[in-house]
Amino acid sequence: MKLSQSRVTEQGHVPLARFVIDWIQFLNEHGEWTQPRPDFATDEWLRDMYKHMVMTRVFDQKAIALQRTGQMGTYPSSLGQEAFATAIGIALQNEDVFVPYYRDHGTLLMRGYDMSDILAYWGGDERGSTTGPKQDLPLCVPIATQITHAAGAAAALKIKAQDNLVITTIGDGGTSKGDFFESLNVAGAWQLPLIVVVNNNQYAISVPREIQCGAKTLAQKAIGAGIHGVQVDGNDPMALYQALLEARQRIQQHKGATLIEAVTYRLGDHTTADDATRYRSNDEVKEAWLKDPVKRLQSLLASLNLWDEQREQDWQKQCAKSVDAAVKRYLAREPQQPAAMFDYLYEQWPEVMNEQLDLLIDKIDRMSSSH
Repeated sequence: MKLSQSRVTEQGHVPLARFVIDWIQFLNEHGEWTQPRPDFATDEWLRDMYKHMVMTRVFDQKAIALQRTGQMGTYPSSLGQEAFATAIGIALQNEDVFVPYYRDHGTLLMRGYDMSDILAYWGGDERGSTTGPKQDLPLCVPIATQITHAAGAAAALKIKAQDNLVITTIGDGGTSKGDFFESLNVAGAWQLPLIVVVNNNQYAISVPREIQCGAKTLAQKAIGAGIHGVQVDGNDPMALYQALLEARQRIQQHKGATLIEAVTYRLGDHTTADDATRYRSNDEVKEAWLKDPVKRLQSLLASLNLWDEQREQDWQKQCAKSVDAAVKRYLAREPQQPAAMFDYLYEQWPEVMNEQLDLLIDKIDRMSSSH
């Protein structure tokens, strides 16, 4: 059979497979529609999204201030990630399982976490991980390990023939870890009810995205696992929400898992222990601020006459009041004893851990007696 020229590669081979990665965006950086307004984006929906995003930012600013003044431990800012967190928060249904990573403060707030609990967690108090829906997993600080947990939870849901699903999040750096690839592989092999959302904020701590991975998109990593992959504008909450809706629909139609790459930008440091000025320029950050998700949605609301300066001032005051009250509750907590860290690791205490616990208690006693 003679093949037409268009079906032959430059090397003279016959293509065995082709794939494309779709891109979703409704709202550009100027707050203007790039395609028709989706049905779910009612006036009320848009206002709620914006209010959640602003609340997340106000909370984040206060959390950083607490760390800077020695009242909290190292903290990973969510500045610039507000659309990412809020879209996931709205897409999650009550019975779904959420497996977060460490920058998901905005989503946790929408899952019912009290702000003071989130502050407590970053203040070293394990009780901060015990709120929220009982089926959700706590914040995960190790890189990419949460994806294996999410795949396991999704496998359990499938075995039990439950209709709910698992949504998990990860940074762009985490997609270079073996845990990530192994979990995606099992999600494809077992057709798991799993949605993996990558927060591609352009930096794995100090390593730029273009250095850490040679692929054109992170979403195409789904192809090798046999699952669906899509890239969205992560500063546009409607784009991510639309992708999550489609991913849920695919699971309901027994079409398996989805990998969503949300393209964002980390406007702040990686954590409060980081100094981003060492590895990126001020001009780059200024350019990123032009795509600020909060300002973008605010511009849209204003153009639709759904928001104005008075509403902005009133909501900012309400956010500040709520956050300040949460800070007071956090600071008023009785400090947790150091040995309590062992109380939250296992459902059933393994005897092999007794030695470590005894060593810690002994050290605490010696430190106390030396003062």
